[in-house]
Amino acid sequence: MRFFARRAFNALALCLALARPGLPQTASAQTAATAGPTVFAAASMKTALDAIAASWTAQTGKAPAIVYGSSAVLAKQIEQAAPADIFIAADVNWADYLEKAKLLRPGTRRNVLGNALVLIEPADSNITLKIEPGFDLAGATGDGRIAVCTIASCPGGIYAKQSLEKLGVWDKVEPKLAQADNIRSALNLVSRGEARFGIVYATDAKADPKVKVVDTFPDSTHSPIVYPVAVLEGSKNSMAASFVAYLSSQAATKILLDQGFTVLSK
Repeated sequence: MRFFARRAFNALALCLALARPGLPQTASAQTAATAGPTVFAAASMKTALDAIAASWTAQTGKAPAIVYGSSAVLAKQIEQAAPADIFIAADVNWADYLEKAKLLRPGTRRNVLGNALVLIEPADSNITLKIEPGFDLAGATGDGRIAVCTIASCPGGIYAKQSLEKLGVWDKVEPKLAQADNIRSALNLVSRGEARFGIVYATDAKADPKVKVVDTFPDSTHSPIVYPVAVLEGSKNSMAASFVAYLSSQAATKILLDQGFTVLSK
């Protein structure tokens, strides 16, 4: 089942329009060089990155424009010349995709964060379920649904499928999946009680008091969850590199750790 496709596309288009308001051509060029950068970031970054952006703005007086979404959707938008300066993905594959297309500025890409994959349910539920080979997730779901982001392209969905296959439960679980366009949309399905379970990142679960973690998927069941960041080759923003560097600052590191991310070595 697919949710929110049209809504997500329209929201992304609106964010892009707001990020670069219509101005005379010369003024637009000046704004691009001196305003805060436009950041395309994985939806799972929202809570932490909003706080980091506010901290950076307080120091610099420049506010970044941040567009959140599935790493896959954002990468495709960048490929189609969307006006972005920085890309933060929830896996290395979409950064690789843009790098192969020569859309990342050489020397700016680095891995900054790690995360964990968890099974969640609404906060008022009380199911006890241990994630292990052959565990009966399908049976526990009953007539309900399991919210994930798109398994074909969204990193969170790809990790979820890897884990379910490794644990030997994919065939029984697949018919019960409700696929959302990004991982925060999957989180919201559980938060609103529209899905019995969800598979999201630990940081997403921590950001929403209306859900709780049932159990954590072992790291050995899926590829490492790594967030790469890079400045885009076409960026003309003079502060893009500064914002990327700020992600490793003491202030940003505290925010990221508090939100549950693993901060990788610089």
